[in-house]
Amino acid sequence: MGLTMKKIIGIVVAVIVVVALGFAGWLYLGRDPMSFAGGSTVALADYHGADVTGVPAQLASADLVKRGEYLTHAADCQACHTAPGGAPFAGGFAFNMPFGTIYSTNITPDKQTGIGNYTDTQFLAAVHKGIRADGAKLYPAMPYSSYTYMTDADALAIKAYLFTLAPVNAPARQNQLSWPFSQRSLLALWNVMFNPDERFRPNTSESPQWNRGAYLAEAMGHCGECHTPRNLAFALDNHGKFAGTLTAGWRAYNITGDNVSGLGDWSDEDLTSYLSTGHAKGHGGAAGPMGEAADDSLSYLVPDDTRALVTYLRSIPAHASDLPRTVTTAAPASYREGVAADANSRGEKIFAGACASCHDWTGVSPVTGFATLTGVRAVNDPSATNVAQTVINGVNRKTTDGRIFMPAFGAGYSDDDIAAVANYVTARFGAKGADLTGKDVSALRQQAAQQSKEAPNG
Repeated sequence: MGLTMKKIIGIVVAVIVVVALGFAGWLYLGRDPMSFAGGSTVALADYHGADVTGVPAQLASADLVKRGEYLTHAADCQACHTAPGGAPFAGGFAFNMPFGTIYSTNITPDKQTGIGNYTDTQFLAAVHKGIRADGAKLYPAMPYSSYTYMTDADALAIKAYLFTLAPVNAPARQNQLSWPFSQRSLLALWNVMFNPDERFRPNTSESPQWNRGAYLAEAMGHCGECHTPRNLAFALDNHGKFAGTLTAGWRAYNITGDNVSGLGDWSDEDLTSYLSTGHAKGHGGAAGPMGEAADDSLSYLVPDDTRALVTYLRSIPAHASDLPRTVTTAAPASYREGVAADANSRGEKIFAGACASCHDWTGVSPVTGFATLTGVRAVNDPSATNVAQTVINGVNRKTTDGRIFMPAFGAGYSDDDIAAVANYVTARFGAKGADLTGKDVSALRQQAAQQSKEAPNG
């Protein structure tokens, strides 16, 4: 006897429900950044190893504000809460998303426009749950779904430090979001799915050093917010943890143990150097958001904490990406050899006039290792995204070796010029030449211009 239409509809609905629940479950399971490690976890009060939260042993006896200063650097608060040219921590930094622009807010102790009236309870609600003092929900551009793992004590130490800063009157900018992303009420459902609202739980199967590194990477440094791909709901998809993704117009690269596109062929010394200085010999220097993270956050960590981060990174499962193996051999000393000029004469001429004196035709800089192109992941990225962004925006970093500066060429060169030189650089010094167009560069330039023009005057 054949199925009735009512039964067929029932079966179809049941299948749809099962698939939807399965998909929702898959998304839900992908929210835990430390599930890859397996083992068992315990509440901090029940953990009998060394203290893996808070400040390192060297600062254990420091006062609350001093501890908060260290943790503020570890949490990299300044980078996102400081607009280009603006006062530190006064907000106004633009996060350009596919669905619009979100602006960071003022976290100086100004009582009118900042957090000067926040109680401890209200501050913890913002850090852990993404809820402002007025009860409104914060957009997860504020990485509260990562900060939720931060202990109350560490969050309040950060608050104590922020309250010692000079108040800056800087009203929040109006977000520019398309519907339905402009509806904050929808964040309640997002939070149920993707914000666990729980504090860090040490893994008893791992060493104290691993747990310290996990706390620094996940609860404080929120590395995944840039390096982990996002799902359809724009939450972190830890099924591809640290596999790299495009973030705010820059490519955050694969930092898993993959030997081709990740950190598998980096030594521990390479990683330690890159994290503590933003540069590793043979791998180049950091620029863009990673350069800011190095200068404003990672370089402030004590050596023990840097080593803990390396230990944790080494444990992340390898994920392959579409990037080729990095070329580590220098190009020929003569511009006539290697990539032929007639293959990209425009790019070659621009490189000769604006770049070769610092970067050299070999790609090995005679000026500073920070300017060496050989072995740099960005130069071996066939999309040339970060190469073009660096040309547009320049580099201005504060390092232990002094100021590292490369002028921004965005104003002096056309979109087609920047595309040409980016294509030339990737072809001459990398694994595969890029095929950027002026239209591609225009899109990248708009993101940089958006951030610059929104800088406050204060």
